Amino acid sequence: IYDMHGHMGPWAAIYFPRAGVDEMIGTMDECGVRMLVFSHHAALLAPDVGNRASVEAARRYPERLRAYCVINPNYPAQAAADLAGFEAHADVFVGLKFLSDYHKVALTDPRYRPAWEFADARGLLVLAHTWGGSPFDGPAVLREVAERYGRVRLLLGHSCHGQWDAAVALTRDFPNVYLELTAVFDDRGVIEKFVREAGAERLLFGTDLPWFDPHHAIGVLLSADITDDERHAICHRNAERLLGLESPPETE
Repeated sequence: IYDMHGHMGPWAAIYFPRAGVDEMIGTMDECGVRMLVFSHHAALLAPDVGNRASVEAARRYPERLRAYCVINPNYPAQAAADLAGFEAHADVFVGLKFLSDYHKVALTDPRYRPAWEFADARGLLVLAHTWGGSPFDGPAVLREVAERYGRVRLLLGHSCHGQWDAAVALTRDFPNVYLELTAVFDDRGVIEKFVREAGAERLLFGTDLPWFDPHHAIGVLLSADITDDERHAICHRNAERLLGLESPPETE
């Protein structure tokens, strides 16, 4: 299993019992998660720390962790520095992370343009927080950026939560768009809908660890009315392809 949407570290006003890097590796071991691709909470909301916390964690567990380089458009000088240093951390970063609903800057805002152009030129993964009805990262906004940046491999974090039909339509209209399943697991029948209408090859396993428990997400997939071949695609094959990793032999 490859978890393509994680975080790490403390968060104000909520208690996470296992949010440190060592504890999170323990949770991954319990659930059979081979790799987590994450963005540290400090990278999301503490610009003075930024992506340094993600780099330090990933280098402690190079076989188990990769990170997204978070771009905060409210700090353009820092964002420019993060992009300038991206390739120096090729062992850590697999792409970029945008948290527009929290940063209150729409994905189409000019402040994001340097990061989009950087990712598009390199064909990078971009994990964007998306939510149904959001003026910052809802389906209409996503459609505009998908049209503009066709080489970006765009992962829709939370799959436009609640606007499931719009999420499916984006995968049908844009071959570079993928649906990431964090928080989708809370709604009965959506996994089956996505497999049927978007195709299992466009879905990625994710949990928001430590926000949600991978035991639950794995249970949802195991009990969903889909085939084992489709489960393999969601759990690891699609991620391995996007990350450029070789898939190990599968056993019954």
